[in-house]
Amino acid sequence: MRCGNGSIRTPHPVELFGENWDLESRSTSPIQELKDSRAMFNEVIPLSLLGKTLLPVVQGGMGVGVSASRLAGTVASMNAIGTISSVDLRRKHPDLMALTAHLTDEADARERIDRANLVALRREITQARQISQGKGLIAVNVMKALTAYESYIREALDCGVDALVVGAGLPLDLPDIAKEHPQVGLIPILSDARGVQLLVRKWEKKGRLPDAIVIEHPRLAGGHLGASKVTDLNDTRFDFENVIPDVLTFFKSAGIEKYIPLIAAGGVYDRNDLLRLQALGASAVQMGTAFAVTLECDADPVFKQILAGAKPRDLVEFVSVAGLPARGVRNHWLDKYLRVEPQLKAVAHEKKRCNMAFDCLAHCGLRDGKPEMGQFCIDQQLGHALEGDAERGLYFRGAGPLPFGEEIRPVADLMNWMIHGVREGVDTDPRENWQKELESI
Repeated sequence: MRCGNGSIRTPHPVELFGENWDLESRSTSPIQELKDSRAMFNEVIPLSLLGKTLLPVVQGGMGVGVSASRLAGTVASMNAIGTISSVDLRRKHPDLMALTAHLTDEADARERIDRANLVALRREITQARQISQGKGLIAVNVMKALTAYESYIREALDCGVDALVVGAGLPLDLPDIAKEHPQVGLIPILSDARGVQLLVRKWEKKGRLPDAIVIEHPRLAGGHLGASKVTDLNDTRFDFENVIPDVLTFFKSAGIEKYIPLIAAGGVYDRNDLLRLQALGASAVQMGTAFAVTLECDADPVFKQILAGAKPRDLVEFVSVAGLPARGVRNHWLDKYLRVEPQLKAVAHEKKRCNMAFDCLAHCGLRDGKPEMGQFCIDQQLGHALEGDAERGLYFRGAGPLPFGEEIRPVADLMNWMIHGVREGVDTDPRENWQKELESI
């Protein structure tokens, strides 16, 4: 919604969902909430997590800098989970970039850059809190694959973040790192039932269960994907219809049913998807690209336009420098990279130092000379995308259509669409156009 001067105004949840929308004062007993809420939600069930009753639409973490304080705070202000991506947030702060952008061969370059990123993370959490005004939950997403993984986790904990979301690897050590912060929610991102069983059993031995688990479908999601190789993306073991029932069966056999909400991520388009996934046993859905193209997203407007304007033929899967499959939008840089990738892999060799001087990844195909992994600097390319460089940026994107097509809308419009199925100003369903494009390929 917009104020009279044209600026974006975050609506109160009552404006979106009626006078009975008073989540903070309601009982937070999970089972009772599910029973009592059906009428108010018209069968959409709220998410009960960490003592709060929330909208069952989670904003996924997106780096570099795409989901920072403005987006996460706005989503949380609507009584949902807003997620800050932790990686290289100094890019959002000119003073921190001025102190570190020039660093290359200095002996303490990595230390200084890491320190700047921790300062930036603290700033972003503080700003998100101010925007959310105590509503919802503020989460921080940290990739397990990051060199500074533990530092980011500890900084977020010290800042009093509500939850930690960890993917791009099995965070088996997360309960140990967060041991002194039992009030902080721990939410791993996994893709299949086997991974869930392994993690839960390991965590149980440490005296901790996940507070929720994100089940991410690699064939549908954007960015880094939870499969070992690109050819595995279509494996049916990742289908929600298989994963969610299998995980719930495991929970029941382990005696922990109803304790760990499942959040389905990937390919979520509308309220019907939310209802379908809740009927399968998920408690909520997570969306990434749909939030990345909102007005409140922290990225440059060009970034949003590229994601919103992409067609099925523009999307491509490839192996990231992190060694994981990834999905992005074709542009000048990505097309050129994919053309020369075989030659780059043929001459891959260990480098003397990281291109960006701070070794963002613990294992980097480019720096470490690993030919089975990608051969580009991911921080540099994602930084270009954040700044709206259409030619040189790496633009991660999910595999499906967006609810508002090529339009950039406020977060409030997306939430209204997901909860009530109300979508003003859209004459033709973007999913129909998307399907026609797919059929023409």
